[in-house]
Amino acid sequence: MKIVVLGGGRVGSAMARDLARDSQFEVTVVDASEEALRRLGASGLKTARADLSDPAEVRRAVQSHDLVVGAVPGFMGFDTLKAVLEADKDIVDISFFDEDPFLLDDLARERGRIALVDCGVAPGCSNLFLGRMAAELDRIDSFVCYVGGLPAVRQWPFEFKAVFSPIDVIEEYTRPARFKRHGQPVTLPALSEVEPVDFPGVGTLEAFNTDGLRTLLRTIEAPSMVEKTLRYPGHADRMRMLRETGFFGTEPIEAGAVRVRPRDVTAKLLFSSWQLGPGEEDFTALRIVIEGEKDGRPVRRAWDLLDRFDRETETTSMARTTGYTCTSIVRLVAAGLYKHKGISPPEYVGRDAEAYAFVLRHLAERGVVFREV
Repeated sequence: MKIVVLGGGRVGSAMARDLARDSQFEVTVVDASEEALRRLGASGLKTARADLSDPAEVRRAVQSHDLVVGAVPGFMGFDTLKAVLEADKDIVDISFFDEDPFLLDDLARERGRIALVDCGVAPGCSNLFLGRMAAELDRIDSFVCYVGGLPAVRQWPFEFKAVFSPIDVIEEYTRPARFKRHGQPVTLPALSEVEPVDFPGVGTLEAFNTDGLRTLLRTIEAPSMVEKTLRYPGHADRMRMLRETGFFGTEPIEAGAVRVRPRDVTAKLLFSSWQLGPGEEDFTALRIVIEGEKDGRPVRRAWDLLDRFDRETETTSMARTTGYTCTSIVRLVAAGLYKHKGISPPEYVGRDAEAYAFVLRHLAERGVVFREV
């Protein structure tokens, strides 16, 4: 099977290397960055250059392949997904885009294509667990997800490193957070309702509202659902200060003789501060708590994940947890174990007990292990 990975960043690279370990796959990575392509080529991967912000180039890039893996920055994600479906290809995607993926459901169905979206750690694994519980329980009462990717060493001033695109992180801090409370839809600003969370092996972190539920608000019936992002204490205050001062703004402003978007300048400045340096380690913390009812009895299930940087392969934890979730679903599709045509978020995969077990087994084989607590 010929697989093309669109995007050669940290996560795209990890996914490509993982898939290339299978002799049944011929893997090509496509990116616009010559530097990224040189790095990937040096590791033995096939590469091709294309401007993935151009839908026509996306269609050309995927034309000769059997299955597409999407790993572009969020702001490009929806258009890239649309272009892949227009090219009549199946896709497994991790891009965290703002638009509703179900807007492309008709297109995917018309083309008879499988389009799995949000196949990362959260959204992704969190959806998978909730989909499984929704299938097993008679009723879901509440769902809570805490998730964060953080540097192992705290360094002033931000005590944070962007283990994926800094633009996507800024988007996470500016997009209003949608969730459900007492059966009603609720929208609050991102970075709101900060609370302490004690996480074994890490200590006390802070959690705040972010817009991570996405498709779950449409696909799962539950009166209470929320996702919160985990950071070291004090981070939310710093990000709110930048946001409220206008550093994350998208409207161009006058800066000397040029007009610039504050967000673009902020991302450029923060990238150097937020970028993991060689050998810098990270970890991913994830907690899922689901409550409901089965046969008239209350049920509470909870899982923790604490994953750390892989020193042997120098792969970040966020690339592992996000990328290997995606590659497990790629293998699920390649094996013919998932055949639903149209847009599929991971909760659809979780409804199938065999598919659910397949993904968790694949993750465990790579050291990404969920512990029920």
